[in-house]
Amino acid sequence: MTDVAQILTLQVAPARVVRGFGILARSGEEIARLGKRPLVISGVHSGEAIAPFWGNSLAGLATEQTTYSPDCSETSLQNLRQTVADHGADLIIGAGGGKALDTAKLVAHQCNLPVVTVPTSAATCAAWTALSNVYSDTGAFQYDVPLDKGPDLLILDYGLVATAPPKTLVAGIGDAIAKWYESSVSSGHASQTLIIAAVQQARVLRDILFQKSLEALQQPGSQIWQEVVDATVLLAGVIGGLGGAQCRTVAAHAVHNGLTHLHRPTLHGQKVAYGILVQLRLEEIVQGNQLAATARQQLLQFYQQINLPSTLGDLGLGDATIAELTHAAQIACAPGSDIHHLPFGVDPEQLLAAMVSTTSGSTPHSEAIRQCPWENTPA
Repeated sequence: MTDVAQILTLQVAPARVVRGFGILARSGEEIARLGKRPLVISGVHSGEAIAPFWGNSLAGLATEQTTYSPDCSETSLQNLRQTVADHGADLIIGAGGGKALDTAKLVAHQCNLPVVTVPTSAATCAAWTALSNVYSDTGAFQYDVPLDKGPDLLILDYGLVATAPPKTLVAGIGDAIAKWYESSVSSGHASQTLIIAAVQQARVLRDILFQKSLEALQQPGSQIWQEVVDATVLLAGVIGGLGGAQCRTVAAHAVHNGLTHLHRPTLHGQKVAYGILVQLRLEEIVQGNQLAATARQQLLQFYQQINLPSTLGDLGLGDATIAELTHAAQIACAPGSDIHHLPFGVDPEQLLAAMVSTTSGSTPHSEAIRQCPWENTPA
């Protein structure tokens, strides 16, 4: 008889995905199957952006609309659970960017309700994943919550996503391409079938983005643009679903988490993209890995093409003090951090050295830490 303690579960994907131009306005039947009293949770700006795209999809439903505020935080979650009770909601619809979707998924999880995700940009794969990140009221990362299941319905309306600023898709490319660099270093030698599949899908995802991103950004709404949107929203989610946490987040996301505590207004994927360079620099500093150096130089060229950040200065952190950066590095290296999925140990001093030398070819970490201001000198 199988030991119950050994039973493993997977939350690979949403129960159903519908996609296409104008698909949201034609999704009323799909939504109504899940509930008759939906609570729509969005951000202030995303709520305004999505308004023209609903069409009659909520007709006949007792719909309440609200916003998450001040962040995907415990304060917001508590207030929204009360809103669910007051409305008698039987369905949660998350409509917006990553934080709106994470908030909606987590409220649905806590209230044991079905959830629909409607991304308004391609900046993350949050519409797909069975995971929510929780932040402080001021936007500093606190912890993540694995969810019991993926969304019950994901509605990917290309027309809606096309209204988002181009920088959101650029950020989504940065977030998605991290899957290869993180999963390959943490799980590249794994023998489990699904983890092998996740790592290989991450490689495919990287190659798609290398080949198609620039053209997609030059042709918004085109077929190749749709393919890149699918890659950032859908395929990136598949990889985390198959491979689990260590195929989803390693050092690049740990760096993101630390940087959120410095409260600069940059997108999730921008910080993650910079974090990939930091991770590769760590592999050089700690392991002397020259393959990582080559990969970093390849990424630097790609980042320049599509305008992803390569340095702290690019992230608006050129004026950050050593105390602030040390604080971010300490958070990124805290016990339980995703950075410990790396196959080698990292301390805050090494991480700080990597953070300030992402474009360098040879700067020793002791010298890198002494550099001021915190701008990197290209190789």
